Amino acid sequence: MHCTKRSVAVTVLLLLAAGSVSAQQPGAERQPRQSEPAAQQQSAGSADDHRIANEPGLESPRKYWSRFLDTAGGYWARELFVIDDRALRLGDLIRAVVVFCLVMLGASVGRMVLRRTLLRRAPAHEDASGTLVHDSLFAVVQRTKQVFVVVIAAYLALITLPLSDTWLDVLHSIAIVIVTTQVAMWANAVVREMVDKEKQRRVEEDPSAASAFGLLGFFSRVAVWSAALLLILTNLGYEIGPLLAGLGVGGVAVAFALQNILGDIFCSIAIVLDKPFVVGDFIIVDNLLGTVENIGIKTTRIRSLSGEQIVFSNADLIGSRVRNYKRMFQRRIVFAFGVVYETPIDKLQQIPITVQTIIEGFEQVRFDRAHFKEYGDFSLNFEVVYYVLVPDYNVYMDIQQEINLRLFKDFQEQGIAFAYPTREIIVRPDGHAKISTQPQT
Repeated sequence: MHCTKRSVAVTVLLLLAAGSVSAQQPGAERQPRQSEPAAQQQSAGSADDHRIANEPGLESPRKYWSRFLDTAGGYWARELFVIDDRALRLGDLIRAVVVFCLVMLGASVGRMVLRRTLLRRAPAHEDASGTLVHDSLFAVVQRTKQVFVVVIAAYLALITLPLSDTWLDVLHSIAIVIVTTQVAMWANAVVREMVDKEKQRRVEEDPSAASAFGLLGFFSRVAVWSAALLLILTNLGYEIGPLLAGLGVGGVAVAFALQNILGDIFCSIAIVLDKPFVVGDFIIVDNLLGTVENIGIKTTRIRSLSGEQIVFSNADLIGSRVRNYKRMFQRRIVFAFGVVYETPIDKLQQIPITVQTIIEGFEQVRFDRAHFKEYGDFSLNFEVVYYVLVPDYNVYMDIQQEINLRLFKDFQEQGIAFAYPTREIIVRPDGHAKISTQPQT
């Protein structure tokens, strides 16, 4: 019994001595009591614990880790400086740096994944173009500026700090300006891709459309950046109503001063988009005709058949009746001829059949009709209608020439005479002359 009490007393003294040694070490923090955890462990009375407790230079891992956390917590809560009566601690700064790094890492990984995905789906040939969606996404990725990612990462990091409302408002304003500018760049890239694709398709048909599409792209970019500027001013708290009113008055004045030029410019865009004619088309405007050589921003140039160049303003062309012979799929031909009144009835009945036989002998021709139309002043008139199935004017003239030659030959063989105006003088016995116009065979 005495031995047991003595052992317990010795153990208590050893534990007290170990606690006093730890408290006397320089820079040491107060640690929780180890007696209760040691009593709960089965190895509390082992030789190692007595050695660690009796040697002042050694500490248990649990005590070392606890002291490390207390020291780190002190540094984490250490106040670095004060901004507008708000303390900025080391822990807040570390958290902001971590947020900044995570945002930058996420943006870099996302951009790399998008680039690889879009490049993998890109056309094999460099001169080939993909779909509009693919090219637009690729342009958006290419137009994403690194400064935008940095500013957004810095903004998300700084708003985690205990800043005042004034500094938060400044950060929000900077973020709005940067985000709106980047969105405007994206919209500009998408609009440019759309205009370029349409221009590439139209230029193959009409090379002069490039200038008008360049103008269309310019107006589109002006509209995008104007909307971005108004959005920035609105979010920054500026009143844009008076600004828009001033711009409206100035715009009206400019429009009145440049109404003719602006009218021609918009008519040029209308010609390019609506395409009533393209370069190379043969058109007739009023009594002027020729081949379209160039469609410009203000004027359109036409080369006439006699060789000179005719210049039209685009507004005049839009307001005129334009006949485009290049769009003709087939040409309807109407021609007439007359025979003399002395032609027998059986030969008159044979004439339409003869004309039909001649016309149906051509490959690129479709016969419509041939009729004895009317009694003329000096001839019996016939009218013939047929179609040339190609729009080429030279082909039509070659066919018409061949029809006239064959008709002349067949009429000679059948003894049918063409009628033409003649003047007949009849001398009477009383000496008076009577002049009349009669057909002569």
